Amino acid sequence: MALPPGHRFPMLKYARLAQVLEDEGLVGPEGLYTPEPASFDMLAAVHDPGYVRQVLDAAVPPEVERVIGLPVTREVSDRVQAAVGGTLMAARLALRHGLACNTAGGSHHAGPKGGAGFCVFNDIAVAGRAMIDAGEIRQALVVDLDVHQGDGTASIFEHEPRVFTFSMHGEKNYPVRRGPSDLDIDLPDGTGDDAYLAALRSVLPGLLDRVEPDLVFYLAGVDPHGEDRLGRLGLSDEGLSARDAYVLETCLPAAPVVGVIGGGYDDDIDRLARRHAILHRAAADAWRRGLARPAV
Repeated sequence: MALPPGHRFPMLKYARLAQVLEDEGLVGPEGLYTPEPASFDMLAAVHDPGYVRQVLDAAVPPEVERVIGLPVTREVSDRVQAAVGGTLMAARLALRHGLACNTAGGSHHAGPKGGAGFCVFNDIAVAGRAMIDAGEIRQALVVDLDVHQGDGTASIFEHEPRVFTFSMHGEKNYPVRRGPSDLDIDLPDGTGDDAYLAALRSVLPGLLDRVEPDLVFYLAGVDPHGEDRLGRLGLSDEGLSARDAYVLETCLPAAPVVGVIGGGYDDDIDRLARRHAILHRAAADAWRRGLARPAV
């Protein structure tokens, strides 16, 4: 699916990521799972119903498209419904097997009123809401390590004590108006691997003890990378790999984990897709080491 020439959002990364995972042998013999698209009712449980209808009808007003940063064509509408369905499917697979990852997802800027920042629907929020309402989980923890604050997720769950939202991000980056996360950590420009990992290690174990989640939603954005076009931090590929391994090693003994890829912006789609695949490599390693355990 193509966007207008020169558009900043790297839409082609999703298809390339799936191919990278195939090439690296990270897809099992059964292949990739295909989700059911998210339904209107599911989406309208966290987003304004009128906005949801506009997206599903590919009839989003131009002023709303400008806030989103994307033209909401029929192809975009279909893709975002599938991405949300993918996160919900991965979350349910994580409960069953202990660990699962989407090849998309992490649209954390979409809030109660609508989309923003290249995010049309908030897949983590939709999946979390649906699973809580269905009684599949009682408590969720969102670990959002995208370089941008997860304002939409925070706003959706502001008054929901059964979802704890944690975001660690660049302090001088988008969005200007922050959402009401349960815990935010702002990092200065240029924060590198060691300082980043030290900040994460200082809070994550205590959060797991405090929240006692039934499921962890892990948003593994790669835009903290030092070469990312829209990030201002200084992580390396090795730093991202150490981050993802640490999150899984720390969270999996406490609860199943569902991973989504989040943000990443690079003109070289192959390089970007391989960077996003760091999450799936870490998950495969955790799986081989027997760290994943189904929900009790």
